[in-house]
Amino acid sequence: MKHQKVFSLIELLIVVAIILIIAAIAIPNLLRSRISANEASAVGSLRTLNTAEITYNTSYPSTGFTCTLSALGPTSGSASATSTASGLIDANLASGIKSGYSFALSGCGSTTPIPTYQSTGTPVSPGTTGQRYFCSDASGVLKYDAGSTANCLTNGNPI
Repeated sequence: MKHQKVFSLIELLIVVAIILIIAAIAIPNLLRSRISANEASAVGSLRTLNTAEITYNTSYPSTGFTCTLSALGPTSGSASATSTASGLIDANLASGIKSGYSFALSGCGSTTPIPTYQSTGTPVSPGTTGQRYFCSDASGVLKYDAGSTANCLTNGNPI
């Protein structure tokens, strides 16, 4: 009978321990990278919303700005753009959630044409999908705050 070489239990445990140590080092870096990517996407989405709002205001001067993402969203089928579906942003952003962030438009007055707006980007799961809250308004300045969207709007840090 031939003698076969096999791994002992101790050798297998050592290999498993090494793999766990490598995973313990790599996983937090992966999570930080994902948060950073989500935050970069949120900043890009707010820039897109600012551009869309300016285009919307120029295209529909009797309406002014809009406070609904659906009004900036895509048209249905081959329909032409209207003030209720202008086709200025994609369906993902128009849904209000993209890359771990929730987006909203607010701050519109009750006058017509609407003279101003505020756009916000809030992490869906703070600390997991993003750490900073982002906001902008009709001035086009993007701001961030580590605490909340309300702080961002009142005294956020410019990006």
